[in-house]
This record gives sequence, structure tokens and C-alpha cells, in this order.
Amino acid sequence: MRRDRFILAATLAAIFSADFYFILLPKLRSIGRTPGHSCTCAPKNVTLPSHGGLATPSLSNGTSVPLLDGTTAEPDDGGSKLVKLFAHPLYNIQTPPLGPEERLVQAEQLIEYYKKKVSRWERHMKLYSHVSALTNITVIHHEMTYDPDASWLKFHLGINRYALYSRDDPAVLKLLKDMQTMTVVSADYTQDEKVLKGACDCTQVVKPSGHHLKLALKMNDFAKAMFKPMRQQRDQETPEDFFYFVDFQRHNAEIAAFHLDRILDFRRVPPVAGRLVNVTGEILHVTYNEDLRAVFFISPANNTCFFAKCLYMCKTEYAVCGSPDLLEGSLSAYLPSLSLAPRISIPNPWIRSYTFTGREEWEVNPFFCDTIKQQYPYNSGNRLLNIIDMAIFDFLMGNMDRHHYEIFTKFGDEGFLLHLDNARGFGKHSRDEMTILAPLSQCCMVKRSTLLRLQLLARSDYRLSDVMRESLKGDPLWPILTEPHLLALDRRLQKVLRVVQHCVRRLGRDEVITKDFKSTPTSQTATDMNSVR
Repeated sequence: MRRDRFILAATLAAIFSADFYFILLPKLRSIGRTPGHSCTCAPKNVTLPSHGGLATPSLSNGTSVPLLDGTTAEPDDGGSKLVKLFAHPLYNIQTPPLGPEERLVQAEQLIEYYKKKVSRWERHMKLYSHVSALTNITVIHHEMTYDPDASWLKFHLGINRYALYSRDDPAVLKLLKDMQTMTVVSADYTQDEKVLKGACDCTQVVKPSGHHLKLALKMNDFAKAMFKPMRQQRDQETPEDFFYFVDFQRHNAEIAAFHLDRILDFRRVPPVAGRLVNVTGEILHVTYNEDLRAVFFISPANNTCFFAKCLYMCKTEYAVCGSPDLLEGSLSAYLPSLSLAPRISIPNPWIRSYTFTGREEWEVNPFFCDTIKQQYPYNSGNRLLNIIDMAIFDFLMGNMDRHHYEIFTKFGDEGFLLHLDNARGFGKHSRDEMTILAPLSQCCMVKRSTLLRLQLLARSDYRLSDVMRESLKGDPLWPILTEPHLLALDRRLQKVLRVVQHCVRRLGRDEVITKDFKSTPTSQTATDMNSVR
């Protein structure tokens, strides 16, 4: 009897202790908390430096926020988490009025380029018509439309020093819809595959782009989009024995990366939409490239298939096939022509070894960042902070294939990094590759605004997986990610915050959490810039 009383008393004591620790104690702490220790995500604590172009937060007057399917929803306590997120002050920080130097291209310049494209297309059509009549090749000709208000033109005109598009830019929503529905009038290999000319070195560990089956599709308003077909089912993980540099490129990863980039408020990924493409009517019958026409065939299952032009890949087992003609794929909006807006590609300091056995210095030297901080352009300005932003973005996706990054030359050292080619993300939901976070863990620096948004997305009312799930529902190929991939985002986000927390404990808050804009000495000359190129 005494034994039973003892067990009962012990049980009641354990229950009381748990209630006190998990319920009563947090409430007492919140009551006694001083204003200086309030949540860093609270609107009153949102203060970003005005230096460099970002002003203090200013909420827009609208009560509704546009979603990616073109609709709007009213934010309320039980409503859309995505709407609530974009209504938060952190997502309503206003940039100053943009002058010509802050815009990537000017309207007159872009319209002139557009007119030249129209003239060139008309000349080519006359030539193709003549050649097809002589060779008895049938190519479907679609009527083209010159539209000075085309969504892709508006998107290009909206690119500025701070991002590829503004938070409330209606042209992005229109462009996504256009890429999903507009008539495809021409299909061709992308420019980098044309450079290969089918000549590939089979001894290379990293295969050229021809391995990845990407095509350039032109719409009837002269918009261009890069098409990446479905190569892997959504519920398939990258095999454990695969190296990151021979992994498949996934169309759904490109789509999800655009949505994640937008939710993180980086806005450095061009708009991407999913689409069911008729590979016969929208590729084979509209291409004027004989090399592309030659790689089409009908499979034993009576499906239309095609494969890459690269010689070592010219095998039917590497083909992608429609069902019988329809094939899922991602369409990524093209950026302005390099003749209008030059870009340079720069090796990532944390580039991986693209060999089976090699290792890079950062993988063996924990003080690697100290060396990088002494080198141009990482010794001043925001370049290193932008690299860390990119590493966080890649870690959340599980993308290990960030060997280079690109910037617009017009904006110089203070321009943002373009987050291009994200198709090797979202390959493994069961593994978190911590080495992707090496720039953050080694440099122990993070932008204040980036950290505030990460903390916000870690809260239950703005949970990252929930807002991603909601955002992706606007794509016609939904579901884009499986549930394990969505939940992996929350788990990885917590790991990013723990890395930052560890850095703060070691170095102090002021050393780790930095201003969004760091000044660059004006004496840094173009000679340094040319040395990087």
C-alpha cells in the first residue's frame, strides 16, 4: 500500500514539474520581460540602415496581397499564412525612387532591341520558308505579335540594383501566366549547347550542359524561356552513391527554387513556371534546327521521345518521353540579352571539387574565410554577405552544385548575385548537407534582414513549410514538392539558426549580425574588377 502511495506521489510531482517548466515558467518570464528583450521579429524592432538605398520599413496601403496564381486574399488570423507573411513589415521595406543608373535597362533601349528581334525573325521566316520548300520539311508557322506591353518586357524593365523584381510587381504574375499558356512558336538548343556542337569529351567527370536536355522556347510575343523536362519522379530521392555533379537536373526543383527565393525575399531567381508541353506540336513541329529534329523518335510504347545531342548521350535510354506527347517541364524566363545587360560569371570561393577524390582548401582549412576576407571583392562591400545569403538558400534546398555565380556588370561590386540553375536542389529530403553552410559557419556573418526573415519563418504562424506549400499551389503542376521535402525546409531552417546562434555565442552579436549595406571605398578601381573577370 505504501509502495502505491509513493508511486502516485511521484507521478503527481512529475506532472506538476512539467506544468511548471513548460507552462507556468514561460508565462512568468514573458510577464517580467523588459521591452528591450522583446521578440526580434516584432514590427517595432525592424530597423534597417538607410545607407545604400534601403529605407526604414513602410507598410503598403493595400489590405490584400497578390498571390502567384493572380488572385488576392485578405490577411486575417485564421487565413492565408503567405498573405500574412507578405503583409509583415519585413516584406514591405521600401526602396527609394529608382533613377536610370539604378535600372538595368532603359525603355527606349529595350524597345529598340525588341524591334530588331521582330525584323530578324521576319527575315529568318522568309529564308526558312524557302529552304523548307526545297527540302520538303514541314514546320508549323505561328503568327507573331509585337506587343510593347508584353510581360517579359515589363519584367526586364523592372530589374534594378536591388533585385530582379519588386515585391508587388504585377508583371511577374502576368509573366508566369504567359509562360504557362502562350503559344510556342520556336524551339532550339540553348546557346551553351550550341557552343558544344555535339563534341563532348567522354573522359570528363562533369558532363557539359548537353547532358541535361534543356531547350530555348520562344513564345508568340517574342518572350523566351528555358525548358527543362521532367527527368525524375517527385517521390524519388537522389541515390546515395551519386556524386552531386552527376545528379539529375529536376524541373520541379527549378520551380520550387523560384518560390523559395521569393519567400526569403531575395528575389534573385528569374520567374519559373511549370507547364505540360506537347513535345510533338510545341518542339518537334516548330524547330528549325535539324540537329534537334534528328534526336526525336517514337518509343516501343508509342510515346514521342528525344535525347541530348551530345555524342556520349545519343542513346535512347537517356531520352525523355511524353505520354504519349505531353511532358512536364519548367519554364524559366530569360534575362535581358547579354548585348543589352552584360553579366560576368565568377567562381564561387566555396566551389567544390568536381572530381571523385579531390578536396578544395575550404574543406580542410577551417580558417579559409580569413583568407577570403583579405581578397577583392570580398574585403569590402556586400559581396561576401551575398555569398552567405546564397549559401543559406542552397542549404535549404540541398543544392551542392553552386560552382559559379553571376552578376550584372552595370551594378558593379554592390550588385546582387543571380541565383541561377537550381535544378540540382531538392534531391534528398532525408539528408542535410551541412558543408553547404560553410560560408556562414566559417565567416560567422549574416545580414540583419536575412536573419530577421529566417527567424520569422521559424515561427508557427509563418512556418516556412506552410508558406512554401501555399505558394506552390499556384503552379499548374502542383504538387511540386513532396511532403518530406517541405518538412525538411523547417528542419534545415532550425540548423541555420543554430549555426548563427553558435557564432553569436563565440564572437558576439555585433560581430556576426551586420548591416545590409556595407560601404565600398571609392578608391577601389576598375582594375580590381577586371582582375576578377
